[in-house]
Amino acid sequence: MALTLRALSAERSLGLRVRAAEAELDRPIGWVHPTELTDPQAFLEGGELLLTTGLSLDEENSPGYIRRLVDAGVAGLGFGVGLSHDTIPQSLVDTAADVGLPVLEVPRKTPFIAITRAVSRAVAADEYASLVRTGKGQQELTRTAVGKGGPGGVVRKLAKLIDGWVLLLDSAGAVTEASPASARHSADDVREDLARLRAGTLVTAVGEYEVVLQTLDTRARGVLVVGTRESLDAAEQHIVNTAVSLLSLALEQNREHVVALRQLRSGLCDLLAAGRTELAVRTMKTLWGGVPEAPWSVLAVAGPAGARRALTDALDAEALGEKVFFGESGSFVIALGAVETVTRLAFRVGGLHTGVSDPVSIVDFPVGLRQARQAAEAAKSERAQVVRYADHAGRGFLEMVDSQAAQAFSDSLLAPLRQHDETGRGELVASLTCWLEHHGHWDLASARLGVHRHTLRNRMRKVAELTGRDLDSPGVRAEFWLALQVSART
Repeated sequence: MALTLRALSAERSLGLRVRAAEAELDRPIGWVHPTELTDPQAFLEGGELLLTTGLSLDEENSPGYIRRLVDAGVAGLGFGVGLSHDTIPQSLVDTAADVGLPVLEVPRKTPFIAITRAVSRAVAADEYASLVRTGKGQQELTRTAVGKGGPGGVVRKLAKLIDGWVLLLDSAGAVTEASPASARHSADDVREDLARLRAGTLVTAVGEYEVVLQTLDTRARGVLVVGTRESLDAAEQHIVNTAVSLLSLALEQNREHVVALRQLRSGLCDLLAAGRTELAVRTMKTLWGGVPEAPWSVLAVAGPAGARRALTDALDAEALGEKVFFGESGSFVIALGAVETVTRLAFRVGGLHTGVSDPVSIVDFPVGLRQARQAAEAAKSERAQVVRYADHAGRGFLEMVDSQAAQAFSDSLLAPLRQHDETGRGELVASLTCWLEHHGHWDLASARLGVHRHTLRNRMRKVAELTGRDLDSPGVRAEFWLALQVSART
């Protein structure tokens, strides 16, 4: 800690006497500067203890002299008596008391060099302590970074070293690490400052905290945010800079690792599309522990490159493991499984259009990929968030059919089912729709409906009984699907 005027005046060997502004004695002394100039402002940086014998000072010009020292930002004034002045001019003391500038009376027996040495020793000790503290902090951060702590460990260690809170933000301003966890809410308080920060450092205030925002030296454009109750001292600034360097290196390595994995994912998508399913599935199981359960609903997500990257980042962050597999193919993000999760994340990112294929087997992935892409293109042209291929294909055919005739056909075919449902004896229309959407797959459809597959089978037998049509016939299924699509449009 820097030597203060109070500590200096307490050294008995110097014999200093406080003559003005005793309440301001806790100011730190940056250095000592002796001068007899009446206007030394051009030679001062601020924070000095200025020493003078008052050779050119008197009762008339002392008030202006004191005000110039205040403008220069000096910490205090040491006035040597017994040479040009037996006592300090009273106007100087009175003015210093008015403006809050501490004045120490230096007796003739105390040479100015003794004061300089005392301050010099204190400054040297403070710099040494700061150097030791900096080195220790840098070592602790480095050990944490190369150990198992990773970026999160560095953030937690930094918060302890500076006795404050720390946030690590990604390029979108989202919190990736926080210490303590309660500091996450502070991200909202610096959102406007974050928008103004392009590179380098920005200092702001959040309540009682001084907050430093520092961009990381990485292509990922992360930001380290540090909040402390007092301004960072020199040692803390060096420690924060070390954390910035370590986090930049760690995140850049992580980014390269993520890029390599995404390229591998994209390669696996290409293998699936080329029919190399055995090799692709074996690799997926080796690297990710499993594959989504077939049949697959293939998703293709179209949109700007930045939004697609944000979606893959979000999918990475969800750590979905074997529940979903995703990669990139051309201008699409391709995903298998977890339809609701992928569409939810795409909606959160914004600006994306998702196409969903019919459920397909592993070997039929190329068919599902083609359907998903077509549905995504339809969603993009319609400015829709999600379009299912089945709906897209159905709409395409219905547009070629006379609407009145189609409506009459739909009403006639579905009337017995609606009448049955209105009596409260079942949910035949909803069950039929779900069953057809899943291509007659009993387990998938019953799971979606939340009923036992035997219950679903009984309902489909009831549909056949009421309508007199054989649901095993592909043509009959197509007629029912078209009737349901017409009904859904009205």
